[in-house]
Amino acid sequence: MSSESTGKGQYAAVNGLQLYYEIYGSGFPLVLLHGGGSTIASNYGRILPELAKSNQVIALELQAHGHTLDIAREMTFEQDADDVAALLNLLQIKEANIMGFSNGGTTAIQVAIRHPQLVRKLVLASALTRRDGIISGFFEGMQHASIDNMPQPLKDAYLKANPSAEGLHAMFLRDSKRMIDFKDIPDELAKKITAPALIMSGDKDVILVEHSLTLSRLIPNAQLAILPGGHSDYLGEICTTTPNSIIPTLAAGMINEFLTKNGG
Repeated sequence: MSSESTGKGQYAAVNGLQLYYEIYGSGFPLVLLHGGGSTIASNYGRILPELAKSNQVIALELQAHGHTLDIAREMTFEQDADDVAALLNLLQIKEANIMGFSNGGTTAIQVAIRHPQLVRKLVLASALTRRDGIISGFFEGMQHASIDNMPQPLKDAYLKANPSAEGLHAMFLRDSKRMIDFKDIPDELAKKITAPALIMSGDKDVILVEHSLTLSRLIPNAQLAILPGGHSDYLGEICTTTPNSIIPTLAAGMINEFLTKNGG
């Protein structure tokens, strides 16, 4: 595909979806996968320009999120991973680096498991593979969550991308159900991931530091970075409690160094 940076939103017909994506920068492809309830801008707006200095960034909005409308099919991490693979095939990209945050990190793991030939390196930011890897009470809380509990900045970001209250509610229901129904990814599958991985987490994350450490030991060629702050602070995500922190710039530098060293 062309290495030209556009930044202009585009749609690809994959697996019944009109999948929205944007391309920035030039170099080796880096796919960005957002977290639950997020858009490209709300999740990666702070660090995307830094990542695009060293990579050709391909940022997606997955099923029911942002510009990508929901369709009548199940929404799973496995299906999201297959959608990512289908887009890369459509763009004639044979190999890419994959970065995912939160739910996007779980999707990135599924890409590595289901489509290993497409993955050169992984960046797994606050990724979950086991139900015991998240703070106590999370899943119980999801059982009673309503859209009123959704942070307003995420609502506003969705409505900016897609001004539809029905679409926003559909996204909330999809994300809630997926987390309520979340099943562990077997450790044996994580151990089979061959791509080098950078595993990142906040020291006050909803993903337990112990879980990130365990994941870094399961994946054979993994590094671990624990950074100050909560679930989204180290990436400068829209809900960060420290919007003026320099930590996201440092995190982007770490990511770029990991992706570009040793030839890739």
